[in-house]
Amino acid sequence: MTRTLPEVAREASTCTRCRLATSRTQVVFGVGNPDARLMFIGEAPGMHEDKQGEPFVGAAGQLLTRMLGDIGLTRDEVYIANILKCRPPGNRDPQEDEIEACTPWLVQQMSLIQPDVVVTLGNFATKFVLQTQTGITRMRGSIYPWHGRTVIPTFHPAAVLRGGGEKGRQFGELQEDFALIKRTLSEREAPPPPPPVTSLVELEREAQPAAVPDDQMELF
Repeated sequence: MTRTLPEVAREASTCTRCRLATSRTQVVFGVGNPDARLMFIGEAPGMHEDKQGEPFVGAAGQLLTRMLGDIGLTRDEVYIANILKCRPPGNRDPQEDEIEACTPWLVQQMSLIQPDVVVTLGNFATKFVLQTQTGITRMRGSIYPWHGRTVIPTFHPAAVLRGGGEKGRQFGELQEDFALIKRTLSEREAPPPPPPVTSLVELEREAQPAAVPDDQMELF
């Protein structure tokens, strides 16, 4: 029997799979609509997130909320998560064994939410999800097919703030990426029209019952 997202979150709240369990204040599982079409994936919780138990609640989170509003969305309509569910000490980079220990939680989130569009925030999340060594500056601005979905990489809001905020070049590119997110969601709302039927053989083939798909997504 498939578990619900709240059930998985409750289990994750007591996770001790890696060393971060000894230094965290609380697990930051994720927040938003469990049936969201759009999901954001960042790197790891920071100080504010560790205290409040919710991802993207500091200045970077405020920028993310603003960018969502610019394309007509609220945080309640999307789902926001990180690769790591616990804050690394001093906000250091995640370590490989921590990622390995935490990845099953992200797999379960993806499998239950089943988003149409996944937005990776920053270098780390983009390289992790798309399994690439190419940096975010080159990856952003494009869409990438991924397990029947679309991935759109963009800058981490914290990096945009460090780069000068609205006065920096990255802010304009972040706006471009969110416009791309909006267009991609709109294009995926309606299924593509079926190809024209040119023979009865094709029509009969299309009438055959489809196989039942596996509802469990293999993330990696």
